[in-house]
Amino acid sequence: MPERDLALLAQAAAEAGDIALRYWRQDPRAWDKGGDQGPVSEADLAVNQHLEQLLRGARPDYGWLSEESADDPSRLDARRCFIIDPIDGTRAFLDGQEGFSHSLAIAEGEEIIAAVVFLPARNTTYLATAGGPALKNGAPIAPHDTEIEGATALTNKTAFVPAFWRGGVAPPMKREFRPSLAWRLCLAAEGRFDAALSMRAAWEWDIAAGSLIAAQAGAAVTDRHGAAMRFNSPKAQVDGLVVAAPRLHAEIMARLEP
Repeated sequence: MPERDLALLAQAAAEAGDIALRYWRQDPRAWDKGGDQGPVSEADLAVNQHLEQLLRGARPDYGWLSEESADDPSRLDARRCFIIDPIDGTRAFLDGQEGFSHSLAIAEGEEIIAAVVFLPARNTTYLATAGGPALKNGAPIAPHDTEIEGATALTNKTAFVPAFWRGGVAPPMKREFRPSLAWRLCLAAEGRFDAALSMRAAWEWDIAAGSLIAAQAGAAVTDRHGAAMRFNSPKAQVDGLVVAAPRLHAEIMARLEP
């Protein structure tokens, strides 16, 4: 079943990419959602509409959780649930940058069983199923095994605020940033960067797909307290994230305030 679901997600991601690229660098209409939620564009909504029609049409008994759809509490009673970000990295998309993605996942209970992250402007596909390998454009990926000294973390500036770290001392890591959180998890999964961190609550649609891809690549994937991530929750949020190869993950957790 996860393999059939993965094929469906891959088809949906490719079609989402075709739609998004029709708007990309074409000055699409955009507006702020308010409440510190950031921008949304007509492209986000067009992609979301297509994905919902395609995916729910194919799996009508699955629940639906998407950044651009009103939350339907019935998803909590579904055995499986789609968790979707139609365009992750909307600011980058509107700026004409390549670093936006489509993040598509399926949860069974609280766990992700199939995931695709597709960057259409870069023609790059990451995917995984529970129990299967993590692949980038068909090739297996794995995280970089390294120590914390000099490691590079994909994160925003707030992650290195001293209050988050034992003794008020942030770790000796370099910081990089990419606009799509889903892509950041995949970049850590493939060892392009050493870790992906967030000390802030993360929306499930941003991290559901990337979390499975990173885990199947061999990374340790937890919330910022070291607990396993749980999905299709009422709040649809995970309390931060730490994603890295197991040795580095352990070093990061040892330095974080509990």
